[in-house]
Amino acid sequence: MLLSIILQALAGAGLAKAGASIGAGIAAIGAGIGIGRIGGSAMEAMGRQPEATGEIRNNMIVAAALVEGVAFLAIIVCILALFI
Repeated sequence: MLLSIILQALAGAGLAKAGASIGAGIAAIGAGIGIGRIGGSAMEAMGRQPEATGEIRNNMIVAAALVEGVAFLAIIVCILALFI
């Protein structure tokens, strides 16, 4: 019953716009979780092998940048779906 009420409320705004908004939110949340896990794993690895700190840090930054780039792409696609 609640789902039918929500769908009726969204019918005026268009399901595509609602889907784009939800998609942008999920992309941002997913990127935050991914970068958090990368950072946590890197800190754990640096604690286990302090001599490899520089290499681990460099790999962590590259991986975080890739995750962030994919998240930005997803958010831009969702925003374009909102306005086009």
